[in-house]
Amino acid sequence: MIPVGKVATYGQIAQLAGNNKAARQISRILHSSSEKYDLPWHRVINSQGRISMRPGDGFEMQKAMLESEGVQVIADRIDLIKYKWNNI
Repeated sequence: MIPVGKVATYGQIAQLAGNNKAARQISRILHSSSEKYDLPWHRVINSQGRISMRPGDGFEMQKAMLESEGVQVIADRIDLIKYKWNNI
């Protein structure tokens, strides 16, 4: 449900799932199940506004996907004030 051009944090998703302490589990679920269930994994970032994936291990793809949707990544950061999905 995260709209194009917006991002959510792992913590936000965990809170929506009913366990605000499950951010790491959300990360694992997204990275293991996104392809099978066509989840918008690229729109989920950490609470500091950074892409959690490492360079060479998906970082570049996630950054490119976000930028193609109009999300600016400046100095490896995303402005959460501007781009955070305020669903909760």
